[in-house]
Amino acid sequence: MDPVAIIDIGSNSVRLVAYDRLGRAPTPIYNEKVLCGLGRNVLTTGRLNEEAVRRALAALARFRVLCDTMGVTRLHVLATAAARDAENGPDFLEAARAACGTEIQLLSGRREAELSALGVISGFNAPDGVVGDLGGGSLELVDVRGAVVGQGVTMPLGGLALQDLSGGSLKKAAKLVREHMRKAAPQLETLKGRTFYAVGGTWRALARLHMAARQYPLHVMHGYTVEPSDELSFLQVVEQSDASQLQDVEAISEARRPLLAYGAVVLEEVIRVGRPREIAISATGVREGLLYEQLDRDARAVDALIAAAGELNALRARSPAHAEDLIGWTDRFVESLDGPETLDERRLRHAACLLSDLAWRAHPDYRGEQSIALIQNGAFTGIDHPGRAYLALAVALRHDGVAPEKASPVLRALAGPRLFERARLLGALLRVAFPLSAGMGGVLGRAPLAVADRTVTLHLPADVEALGSDRLLNRVRGLARLIGREGRIELVG
Repeated sequence: MDPVAIIDIGSNSVRLVAYDRLGRAPTPIYNEKVLCGLGRNVLTTGRLNEEAVRRALAALARFRVLCDTMGVTRLHVLATAAARDAENGPDFLEAARAACGTEIQLLSGRREAELSALGVISGFNAPDGVVGDLGGGSLELVDVRGAVVGQGVTMPLGGLALQDLSGGSLKKAAKLVREHMRKAAPQLETLKGRTFYAVGGTWRALARLHMAARQYPLHVMHGYTVEPSDELSFLQVVEQSDASQLQDVEAISEARRPLLAYGAVVLEEVIRVGRPREIAISATGVREGLLYEQLDRDARAVDALIAAAGELNALRARSPAHAEDLIGWTDRFVESLDGPETLDERRLRHAACLLSDLAWRAHPDYRGEQSIALIQNGAFTGIDHPGRAYLALAVALRHDGVAPEKASPVLRALAGPRLFERARLLGALLRVAFPLSAGMGGVLGRAPLAVADRTVTLHLPADVEALGSDRLLNRVRGLARLIGREGRIELVG
C-alpha cells in the first residue's frame, strides 16, 4: 500500500507521477512536469543543450525531495530518446542519477514501444489496434490485441526531432514523415478498420483543441474517440493556422504549441496510410505500462474499471457490502428478462452498482447532481465516454427518477439510445433496492426480484413484511412499467 512513483525523462518534458500504490487501478496522488526540451536540436548537433540539462537536473532534484515527502518507497526513473541519442547522454545520465538518487533505466526504442502498448492494455478494455506513442524525440508504433503485444518499431518523428530535422519547414517535415512511415508498413497494414491509440502529450493537446472546436461536453481525455475523416479536416486546420489563433489554445503550454503542427503531420500520415476505424486518445502509456508489467498474472486479469469502482465503493459508500449485494441481485433480475445483455453492458452495470452510493452524504436535492460530477469526471480507465455517460446517468436517475426528462440531455446524447435505456432500467432497479435495504448489506439476497408471466415480482420474506410499504410497491410498479409489465410484492416463507 506504499506509494510508488515514476520519473519519465523525455525529450520534451521531465515528469513525476506518484501513485497511491501498485495495483490494477492505481490513483495518481501527485503529477508534475517541467518542459525542459532535452531533445531540442539533438539530431543536428548530436548533444543535449546545456540549459536544458540544467533545467532537467534541477527538476530531478526537486522530484527526489517530493518523493521523500510523500513516503515513496519505490521510485522508477526512465529515460528515452534524447538521452539515448545524444553524444553527451551518458554524462547526463550520471548527473541525473546523482540528482534523483536512484538508478535510471535507459529505454531502447523497442522497449519504449512495449511499455506504451502495456500502458494501453492496462487502460482500455480488450484493446484491438495499433498504439502510437509520440514523444519529443521519437514515435513508437506497436500492435496490440487484447493482452498480446506485437513487434514494435521506433522512428525519429517526435515533435522536437521533426522541427530540428526539417529546419522548421512543415512541408519538409511531411516528406520526412512519409519516408519513415514506409518502415512502419508491417504495423500500419494491420490498422485498417481497427483503433489507433494515440499516446503522448502533443496528441493529447491536439485532442483538447479538437474538443474545444467541436464544443464537446466532456473534458476527460482518456477514451476520447474521433472519426478519421473529422480528424483529418481538423489536423489540416492545425497545420495551416497560427497556433495562437486556435480555440482554447490557452490551455496548452506555450512550449508545446510550436509542436502541435508536427504532431498533426504525423497523425495525418498515420490516418492516410493505416485507415483506422477510429482514433482513441490514451492517458495511459509508458509509466502505466511499467506498473502493469510488475503485477502478477491474476492482478493483470482484473478489470481496471471494476477495480477502480470497487475502491471508490470501499471509500465512500455507507455500506460497501451493499454494492456487492446489488451486483448479484441485479444479475438475477437481468437473467429473468427476455432481451440479451452484452458482456460490456454487464461490466458497466456491475461498475454502476459499485458507484451507486457515492453521494449519500450530500443533501438529497443534490445527490443526483453530485453523482454525475463524481462519475463522469472520475479517474477511471477501462471505459469509453458513452460508458461514462451510462454510469453517471444510472446513478443520477436512481436519485432523480427515471423519466426521460429527468436525464441530462448531454449525457443522454453521449450514451446513445441503447445505453440510455439500460441506464434507466438500472436506475429503476436501484430505486427499488435502496428503500428495501436502506443501503445496507445482507438484505437484498433474501428478497429476489424477477420477471415471470409478464409480471415483475419482488419476493419479500414474511419476517420483514413491514418493509412492503406503498412507497416500495410504487417503485416496483415503476420498474415494471418501464419494461411493459405489471408489478407486485409477494410474501414468502
